[in-house]
Amino acid sequence: MTSLIIPDVRFHKSWLEGTEEFQGVHLDGAGVEAVGAEQWPLDELRDSETFRRFTVALISDALPDAERMEGYVPCTYRWIVDSGRFLGSIALRHELNEYLLQEGGHIGYSVRPSARRQGHATSALRGILPVAWTLGMDRVLLTCDESNAGSRATIERNKGVYEDSRSCKRRYWISRA
Repeated sequence: MTSLIIPDVRFHKSWLEGTEEFQGVHLDGAGVEAVGAEQWPLDELRDSETFRRFTVALISDALPDAERMEGYVPCTYRWIVDSGRFLGSIALRHELNEYLLQEGGHIGYSVRPSARRQGHATSALRGILPVAWTLGMDRVLLTCDESNAGSRATIERNKGVYEDSRSCKRRYWISRA
């Protein structure tokens, strides 16, 4: 059964396997670009101590006063897992800066290629929305590339309402029920 969990070092091997499936393509919602005050090169995350620090940084990033790189906002990270296997990541950004308002949105997610088209992203998005509501958000913005039919369907299955397109990104809002 698919579930959302707090990042955990127990998934180090599975996380690496899942991440390798992306073959260098951007991982939305994974935090590897920058979490806290650091960037996390994938090669360095093979080291167990570096991976431990990475998971701590992912968890700490939800705190409003956590140290973070300029332009980054507080963010709650969760991992999508099923039967002890890492399937992907989802990130809930607690606020929008100008870039996130135009292109990135409140929520980003990615599912490893071998686990796609099985409903994991739809389930993860459904699971992260109560966290947004708990944080006091009344609605969240999601974006996807115009050409990404899978992400578009995931957002629409979760009651995303299309607003417009900007810079080849479709923009949707999901409101608290």
